[in-house]
Amino acid sequence: MINVEILDNELREAAGNGADAFLDLVIERTRAAIGGELTADNMQIMSTAQIVLMGYATLREELMDGGFVQLIHNGYGPFFFRNPFDAAVRQWGLIDLCRLMRRAKKYYQRHREDIETDMTDEEFMALYERMPDFEDLDDEFVTNEEEWSRLVAEYMDNHLEDFIVIKA
Repeated sequence: MINVEILDNELREAAGNGADAFLDLVIERTRAAIGGELTADNMQIMSTAQIVLMGYATLREELMDGGFVQLIHNGYGPFFFRNPFDAAVRQWGLIDLCRLMRRAKKYYQRHREDIETDMTDEEFMALYERMPDFEDLDDEFVTNEEEWSRLVAEYMDNHLEDFIVIKA
C-alpha cells in the first residue's frame, strides 16, 4: 500500500465538516501520492481499497460531468467494466451502485467500439443522442451520488488503515 499520510487534526476537521469533506481529503491526498491519476503502473503499489476509492472518485467526476458516454470515451471503460469494480463497491455496501454498474456494462459492451473511437467534439456530442440508453443510468447516478459518497466515506472511516496512515 502506498503511504498516504494525513495529520490526525486534518482528518478530524474534515470529518467534522461532513462526509464529502472527509472523502475529498482522502481522495486529494491519495491522488497526490500517486502522481495525479490512477494508472496501471501506480495501481501496483496501491491497496485494493485505495484503487477502488480512486476508481469511485474517477467515476463520480466523470459521471457528474458528462455521464457514462464521457467516462467510456475518456478511456475508463475497461477499468470499470472489465475489472471487478462493481463487486468491490458491493462489498462496501453500495449494492445499488453495483447494480447500476452491471446495467451500464451491458450498454458498454453494446456501444464501446463506437464510443471509444477517436472523433471530433461534434461527433462526441452526437453520441448522447445516438445512445440514449445511458441517460437513465446517468440520472440514477446523479440522484444517488450524495448517498453513495456518504457510504464510501462511512466504509473508509471504518477501514482507515486500508487507505491512509494517520500522523499525530
